[in-house]
Amino acid sequence: MTAPLIWQKSTYSQEQGECVELTAHRGAVLLRESDNPAVVLTTTRQDLARFLQVIKVGTGGTRASRP
Repeated sequence: MTAPLIWQKSTYSQEQGECVELTAHRGAVLLRESDNPAVVLTTTRQDLARFLQVIKVGTGGTRASRP
């Protein structure tokens, strides 16, 4: 029997749902939306870090502003 995964919500998530959650499992990073927890995306730490960096920087070379 395996231990249940412990999902962590994003600090930008709201209390009413619409949350991005993630967990580490067997060397991978798993992501899901709290409204549809059955759909899980799998990536590596390196690819997730690269993705987040692109979002922060944006395509224009400057840091994207937060709403």
